[in-house]
This record gives sequence, C-alpha cells and structure tokens, in this order.
Amino acid sequence: MRRYISDRNILSFLLLFGLFQVAIPQVKTGIEVLEERDFDLLRGKRVGLVTNPTGVDRSLRSSIDILHKHVNLIALYGPEHGVRGDFSAGDHVGDQVDLQTGIPVYSLYGKSRKPSREALENVDVIVYDIQDIGTRSYTYISTMGLVMEAAAELDKEVVILDRPNPLGGLRVEGPLVEDGYFSFVSQYSIPYVYGLTCGELALMLNGEGMLEGGKQCKLQVVPMEGWQREMPFEACGLPWVPTSPHIPDYRTAYFYPATGIIGELDPNMVGIGYTLPFQVLVTENIDASKLADAMNALQIDGVQFRPIWFKPYYMARKGTPLQGVQIHLSDPVRASLTSIQFWFLQEAHKLDPGFDPFQGKENRYQMFDKVCGSDLLRSAMMSDFNFSELLEFWNHDADSFRKLSRPYYLYK
Repeated sequence: MRRYISDRNILSFLLLFGLFQVAIPQVKTGIEVLEERDFDLLRGKRVGLVTNPTGVDRSLRSSIDILHKHVNLIALYGPEHGVRGDFSAGDHVGDQVDLQTGIPVYSLYGKSRKPSREALENVDVIVYDIQDIGTRSYTYISTMGLVMEAAAELDKEVVILDRPNPLGGLRVEGPLVEDGYFSFVSQYSIPYVYGLTCGELALMLNGEGMLEGGKQCKLQVVPMEGWQREMPFEACGLPWVPTSPHIPDYRTAYFYPATGIIGELDPNMVGIGYTLPFQVLVTENIDASKLADAMNALQIDGVQFRPIWFKPYYMARKGTPLQGVQIHLSDPVRASLTSIQFWFLQEAHKLDPGFDPFQGKENRYQMFDKVCGSDLLRSAMMSDFNFSELLEFWNHDADSFRKLSRPYYLYK
C-alpha cells in the first residue's frame, strides 16, 4: 500500500481542512439552474416536492420557499428526518402540514416509504431535491427510487434537481447487493460507495431497469453547471447543510463510509455520542497507542491514525471511558474509505483475541448484513477476523459497475 502525494492531492488536502484559500469554482446546483431557466419544466403544472433542509440554493433559500413563490407547489414529501429536519434518525414521520407554507406534507418515512396513490393523485410532476452523501446505506436514494417507481405506476413525471456527490464522482467501493439482502438501506444493486450524483443514479436506475418490475418513469434531470467528477464538495463553493444529525459538515461525509457499517453494531464505537461522529474507532480495553501503531503499520494510502481517549455523552456507553484511534485523512483522494473499519476489526482482534464486537449483538446481524449487502463479510470476520483475505470480495464489483454506470455520466 504505497503512499505518494501529488500536487492535486496536496491541494485537495488543503481545501478539505481549510488551510489554503483559493478562488473556489461556483458550482450551480439543479435548483439554481432551474430558476435561471424560469422553471420551464414546471410551468403550468401541479408540483410536488421531495426535499429536506439540504434543498437550498447558495444563499440558503429553501427549495420549498423558492418553488412555492414561483410555481404551483401543492404537495411536499418528507424522507427520513422530515422536510424541515425536525425528526431524528429512525423516527417515524407522520403526515402533517408545513407550518411555513400551509402545504400538506406526505411522509415517506412512516407507515409507507413509497408515495401512495392518494399522495400523488393531484400532482403532475414530482421534483426531487436532496443533498446526498454518495453511500448506499444513506436512505435518501432509496426514497428517490421509490418515488420514481410510484411515478411510473401512476404515469407522473419526475424531475431530479442534481447536486454534487460530496465524495466526488470517481470513488467506487464495496460489492453489489446480493439476493436476499435488498432493503431500504440497500435498495438497489449498486456498490456501497457508487460514484454518481443523484441525477446520474436516477438515470441509471431508470435506464437499467433497476426499479421494481423493471419500471421506467418519465424522468428529467436538471444538471449542475461547473461540477466535474473529481470535485469533492469542498471544491464546489457551496454551503453545507447537515444532511442528518450526525453528518454536521462535508468532512463527515468522508468518514461515514469508513466506519458506518460497524457502527450498526455499536454506535459509540465509531464516535456517535461524542463530538467526532464516524471519525473514531474505539474499544474499552485495547490500548490506544498500540492500536494506533498497528493501524499505521498497515500503511493505508491517504490515512493516518492517532490515539484518542474519551467518554461518550450519550447512548449505551454514556460516561464509559473508551480508547482507540481517530482517523485522519492525509490524502482523501487516494484513501480507500470503506476498508478502514474492517482493518480495525482485524488489528484490534490481533491485539486482544477476546475482542469481538459481534458477540451479544445477534439482534444487529440482520441490519449489519443488509448494510453490507451480504452476510459473507460478517461470517468471515467472525470466523477469523482476517480482512486481508476479503479484500478481493469487497472490491470485486467496482470495475464492472464503473463500466455499467459510465453511459449515465452527466459530467466529465
């Protein structure tokens, strides 16, 4: 695992951690492009909008308020966390009325996660405008796909207002979902990190017959202007609105795929409940310094580890002294993110053969496997905690997926 640093990688690092001020390109998101086009796709139509607090322009005006002012917006649809972001992760979201506009809000994260006939019957076009983080288990893309399925069934139009993938458009990591493991956190046959914008993904879901029953909806994407595939979010000149409570800034989007899978077993182990969500890997008893040395000895490209000690402020281990490593991305362009958590399991088990975060967590196996898209990784790690033997499995679908998805690229 050789390391090198190019000029581009140095610039990415400096931009990522705010150490260098340069003229940032002004990427225009789909909502801004649509407004410049005088909302041409929506004129004379009854409009529904799927959005949340991330649906804003660069002045932080909500897409709800923009569309409410300029088109006939008659319905809102709330994903996980709700249209205004007033629900926590996993909370049941009910139908309601948006207090600021008086528009009815139909829940897409309650008793149903797919819009009902009643919810769509009065609209002509459903607009989707949500900032995603480029990881399969993040539920917004599942909501997008189910909206497309419902629209296809009822002959409604769908318009996707595109936004950047904060991980860029080149990174692909993890296997496709296997039969028997499709779920709301692995809704479609894509890798765990899939390297597409939500608009590109929508085009692929539609074009490749990935929607239920091979359905296709009437789909249009409003592309961004100024975005390129190698651009991470910090290079776009756009404000970041937290996509969920534990993704408070764009940097955290890099760490979510690095630890989020094993966070299904123990959220405190990956920093949920502390000030560094998804940025640490900790245990109660394994010496932090020895663990940092072991992780650094792997020489993982673009990643360094330092010892850390803390007590979580909430969740199951509140107040319990924990120790382990904080993840530092020295070269985020080259870092293989998803493998970090599995190398941690391997090295922690070497230091303490009694370390087994799967023990006593049988009730979490199903969710862990659904997030992984298979039970193979869990079964193999529980057997001998040897991730080096699983590398080929974990990465074996990446090249074929790049080939499959390339025709749907909207950006160079």
